[in-house]
Amino acid sequence: MATIDEIDVKDAVTPTLRPNSAVHKLAPYKQGQSVVLGHENPIKLSSNESTHGPSPLALKAYHDAGERLFRYPDGNQTDLRAAIGDVFSLDPNQVICGNGSEELQLLLVRAFVSPGEDVICSENSFVMGRIHAAAQGANVLSAPEPNHHASVDEILERITPVTRMIMIASPNNPIGDYMRRNDFIRLVEKTPNDVLILYDGAYADYIDAEDYDPGFSAVEHAPNVVVTRTFSKLYGLAGLRIGWLYCAPSVLDPVQRIRTPFNANIAALAAAEAAVRDKAHTEKVREHNALWLKRIRDKLTALGLFVFPTVANFYLIRFDETGPFTAEKAAAFLMARGIIPRPVNAGGPAGCLRITVGLEHENEAVIEALTEFLSSKA
Repeated sequence: MATIDEIDVKDAVTPTLRPNSAVHKLAPYKQGQSVVLGHENPIKLSSNESTHGPSPLALKAYHDAGERLFRYPDGNQTDLRAAIGDVFSLDPNQVICGNGSEELQLLLVRAFVSPGEDVICSENSFVMGRIHAAAQGANVLSAPEPNHHASVDEILERITPVTRMIMIASPNNPIGDYMRRNDFIRLVEKTPNDVLILYDGAYADYIDAEDYDPGFSAVEHAPNVVVTRTFSKLYGLAGLRIGWLYCAPSVLDPVQRIRTPFNANIAALAAAEAAVRDKAHTEKVREHNALWLKRIRDKLTALGLFVFPTVANFYLIRFDETGPFTAEKAAAFLMARGIIPRPVNAGGPAGCLRITVGLEHENEAVIEALTEFLSSKA
C-alpha cells in the first residue's frame, strides 16, 4: 500500500476543491478591535461586553465545574433550562441552550430554510443571521428600518410564497432601538403561519420600557415565533459562548434533531445557571447601565454631538461628514488615548461610532477624550 508521501501530487489536488457558491459571496465577520499599540491595558468598548464581569456566583460555579471537565456535559441541559424556566416563568421543555444564541440561529436556519427560499432580515438584525441564511443558499432580503427601528410594513411587503423566515433584533444593533409591542403584535398577526419569526433579544435584558414585548407570550399563541437570548451581554459570560431560545414544540423538534448532543460545555452550563439566578447582580448591572446611558447622553449632547436614543448597553454617536470632527478622526483620537470604540461602516448609519457603556472611570475617560477632541480644532 502506498504511503501518503508516495501519492501523486497532481492527483491529490485535481480537481480543485470548491466551497459552495454562496460562501464565496460572503465577507467574514469582523469582531470589535481589542488591541491598541502602545497601550497594554486599553479600555475596550467595541464589543458590547459587560465590563462588570460575571456574577460572583457564576464565577464560583465556573471554577467548581473544573473538577468535572473529564465528563461530558449534560446533553439535555436540564439544570440550566430549569433555571431559565424559573426566572422567566417559561416552560423549560420549550427551551434549548447552545453555543451562544448565534449557534441557535444557525440551527433554526438549517432546520427551516432550503436553498432558493427567502429570508427577510430587518436592516439592523444580527449580521451572523444573514451569513447563515446566505450560506444555506437562501435569498436574503433586507427590510429598511425608517427612523432606525424595525418596520412592520417594510417586512410584510417583502413576504412572498417562498419566504421561510424573518429575522429581527429587538433591541437592534448598532442603534439600540426596539420594536414596540403593538408593532410586534401586528407583525405576528399578519405573518403567514409557515414563516418563522426569529425575534433576537440579545440586548433585551437591559430594557424596562413598558411598550416592549419580550415575545415569550407570543410563542404560546403563534408557534412560528421563536425568541433567542444570550448570556454574553448582561450576564458577562461572552467568553463561555452560551445562549438559549424559547419556541413551540413544533419548532423545537426539528432543531433538536440536528443539534449536536454536547453543544453547550459543562462550565458554560454551570456558570449560566448560577448567573441567571443571581438577580441581585443583574439588577446592579441594569441600574448602572441606565444611570450612565443618561449621563453620557446628557454630557455628549451638551458638547453638540447627536447620540441616538438607546435601551441597550451601548450608544451610537453621529459625527460630522466632513471637516475636523468626523467619526474616523474621533476614533483615531480615542484610540490614541487607549480607548477602543466601534466604527460603524456597512450595516448602520454612516459617520458614527458605537461605544459600549463601561465602568464609571471608563465612561468618564470617553467623555473627557471627546471633550478634548471637539475643542482641539476650535
